[in-house]
Amino acid sequence: MDGHVFLAYDYPVLGVFWTVMWIFLWVMWFMLLFRIITDIFRDHETSGWVKTAWLLLVLLLPFLGVFVYVIVRGKDMAGREMQAVQQQQKAVDSYIRETAGAGSPAEELARLSQLKAEGHLSEEEFQRAKQKILG
Repeated sequence: MDGHVFLAYDYPVLGVFWTVMWIFLWVMWFMLLFRIITDIFRDHETSGWVKTAWLLLVLLLPFLGVFVYVIVRGKDMAGREMQAVQQQQKAVDSYIRETAGAGSPAEELARLSQLKAEGHLSEEEFQRAKQKILG
């Protein structure tokens, strides 16, 4: 070491700006790259060979691959994203409906009587569940 110590004020403000800008661009580039790779696999209309070709192009020639992908298929990326979000929302709604149960006491009683008729519940279990539903 030459004995010179760098302090925080030795680093110019413009240098800090350029460092922050390059870090921001680097993070933005990786976000774009991952978003495109996700979109490649999300598309159900393209074949496996086409997906492989796009993936190889994006991974082997990243800048060219990303720019070509955005130009050629960028218009439909938002549509595929919306479809994925709608599918996830339907799955969440379905799960909530199943977890929350049938809903009204009349529906629950009908379900209980069906279980009793099928032989899954005894008379005693049916009466206890009926009392629980009716309060």
